[in-house]
Amino acid sequence: MASMMNLVPTLTKLQNARAIIGHNPLRTRDFLAVTPKPFQVGKRHLGMAFKDEAHNAAEKGVDAAKQGAETAKKAAQEVTDETASVADEAVRKTKVMGEKVADAAQDMAGKAKETAQEAWGSVKDTTQKVKDTVLGKAEESKDVIKNNVNRTTNKN
Repeated sequence: MASMMNLVPTLTKLQNARAIIGHNPLRTRDFLAVTPKPFQVGKRHLGMAFKDEAHNAAEKGVDAAKQGAETAKKAAQEVTDETASVADEAVRKTKVMGEKVADAAQDMAGKAKETAQEAWGSVKDTTQKVKDTVLGKAEESKDVIKNNVNRTTNKN
């Protein structure tokens, strides 16, 4: 059957030939005109050849579709794997950044506590100095008032 399929296109091409160049020992080349003769192929054989050809073409189409589906499946898997890899990397980086932020916040809290303690110590020192100064001035004022009162009473 396969040889019949190969024969049909070949014979069709020969039918369409209008001339054949032949060699004659007496002449170098002769041009012989040949009228095309219709090729007699039974309808049954021709139908079977077309059916086989269509069947082969359909099988090639199915194979191509299967190959395309496999390629699409592989590409989808690669995209899925790449997406998962990118997502995992993003989660890892987010975790690392979260840890860095937590460490920085803890450092800032420690510094804020230290600064608050220093400020409180400074306030206490300043308050003590004000107290000492006010008490000192009060003592001086008391002494001055006493002296004034004593002078005033002594003058009288």
